[in-house]
Amino acid sequence: MTLIKSISGIRGTIGGKPGDGLSPLDIVKFTAAYAVWAKRNAHKERITVVVGRDARMSGAMVDKIVVGTLIGSGIDVINLGLSTTPTTELAVTMENADGGIILTASHNPKQWNALKLLNSKGEFLSATDGEMILKIADAADFSFADVDYLGSLKEDDSYLQKHIDHVCALDLVDVEAIRSAHLTVALDCVNSTGGIYLPPLLKALGVKNVIELFCEPNGQFPHNPEPLPENLTEISALIKDKKADVGFVVDPDVDRLAIVNEDGSMFGEEYTLVAVSDYVLSQTKGNTVSNLSSTRALRDVTQKHGGSYSAAAVGEVNVVSKMKETHAVIGGEGNGGIIYPASHYGRDALVGIGLFLTLLAKSGKSCSQLRASYPSYFISKNKIQLTPELDVDKILAAMKAKYSHEQVNDIDGVKIDFPDRWVHLRKSNTEPIIRIYSEASSDAEADELAQKIIADIKEVAGI
Repeated sequence: MTLIKSISGIRGTIGGKPGDGLSPLDIVKFTAAYAVWAKRNAHKERITVVVGRDARMSGAMVDKIVVGTLIGSGIDVINLGLSTTPTTELAVTMENADGGIILTASHNPKQWNALKLLNSKGEFLSATDGEMILKIADAADFSFADVDYLGSLKEDDSYLQKHIDHVCALDLVDVEAIRSAHLTVALDCVNSTGGIYLPPLLKALGVKNVIELFCEPNGQFPHNPEPLPENLTEISALIKDKKADVGFVVDPDVDRLAIVNEDGSMFGEEYTLVAVSDYVLSQTKGNTVSNLSSTRALRDVTQKHGGSYSAAAVGEVNVVSKMKETHAVIGGEGNGGIIYPASHYGRDALVGIGLFLTLLAKSGKSCSQLRASYPSYFISKNKIQLTPELDVDKILAAMKAKYSHEQVNDIDGVKIDFPDRWVHLRKSNTEPIIRIYSEASSDAEADELAQKIIADIKEVAGI
């Protein structure tokens, strides 16, 4: 059993003893701690919190515990039921709520679930706020409302349509252009809430021919739910067989978007953000942001349009903070996460689909031709196991010194930018390992750089 406490929430495997897995008692403890924080943050006793969940098998159980705990804490709850992460984020702002909780373990397998915590802006919590909630939970510094002061429950299923209407109303989403392109679109929604949201979204966007794969929201994930190429063989074959123009794949909570070309090849999740940014920047001059481990192609596309690119520490909250600081018009993460401030400051696959289909329809190109129009880079992902007694911070400092003649960024581990490639070293928060991401113009060169850095680390560490 696994229970992971972090500043962004709590996640774990369902079952086990309290403190070992995500047990009902742990769910109550962390929900109650969030309730205390939310009241303090709002500076008022009576507040409203939005709750939404993905379709994983434990969702209904976790939902009942979370909602009951919030009501028992004297909080009014708006429960969206089966929803998506970006829908819940939007609902917080549309309802002028004081916070939100999303019940999803994102791309983790079915035995996992999690409480993802939002502030009153519908955004993930800052490190400071997250730490405060962990302290409240550890100290059990919470109490519950007397019977006359219990919270209320409102169940609201209107946000499916509200989110779709919101996407279609965005200035850069051209429904008529998409309709006129007569596209055939395939979907893989991994049997979660994307199966509820994406087919009606595509219909509203003017797509008449939709091929659905794994769109029954029963939580029985038919494959590893992370939208990586090795997990997308079924939709790849389906696209070729049915001659679809493009395929979209989302994770269980629908905040990541992977794209499959008309020939069944992968567009590349790193390039979801690149393509959407290319389109947005062609219409709106401005800057972009992604995290340090994302492809350099975003920088290239941004500079092509006369904008400035900035890198943020890994983590959505860090990307959002940097986007606000640099007034970025588009940003996100290389895992297929699109953050479009004209909509809201959260990764949103529905917004990504609306913008990408507009680009595809207006480009006159096939999906693979569009992908070929962007700078081509390849990322290699590796890790090196370290013994617990080794000082990872000391090793990273030594690597920074060794490559001080190159462009080095140390806001999140150590990233070394060479003229034609880069490598990013980050220590894990939960394991004695260093993650090593490298990018170059070919797979072989990216792997070669990773192995060179691994050898350097071993030399520095004496292993």
